[in-house]
Amino acid sequence: MIELKEIKEENFRECIRLNVSESQKNFVASNVYSIAQAYIHYGSAFPYGIYQDSQMVGFMMLGHNKEDQEFWLWRFMIDEKFQNQGIGTQAVRLALKKFREMSASEVYLSYEPENHIADALYRKFGWLPTGKVEEGEIVMLLNLDKEENHV
Repeated sequence: MIELKEIKEENFRECIRLNVSESQKNFVASNVYSIAQAYIHYGSAFPYGIYQDSQMVGFMMLGHNKEDQEFWLWRFMIDEKFQNQGIGTQAVRLALKKFREMSASEVYLSYEPENHIADALYRKFGWLPTGKVEEGEIVMLLNLDKEENHV
């Protein structure tokens, strides 16, 4: 069973030990950087460990920019030892549930253009490119109200 648990003092060390493969390191910020960013953006950034049973296998951070009411899937990674097992799909599904609980109707994300695996995963849920590029990353938007986005 896959579940999300908030990153806190008791599990942050486990989180910063997670790694993507060498070929993926340019696709996502380190978890330690993301946790520091969550601290700086306290109340707007929500870091979660992705757990399979009782083991942390990934990390994601949800964001809510309260000024413009934008919701973001800000960070997302699965440890290299647990990739290609369907965990990412299940984790995104859980993230979308959390966004709905936050009353989001749209969710943004951005990713490196070379990250074709992320592109395929996000499109499966209905994210579409906005035409914007931020810091070299493609920005995508998902309309949560559309029925096909309930993968």
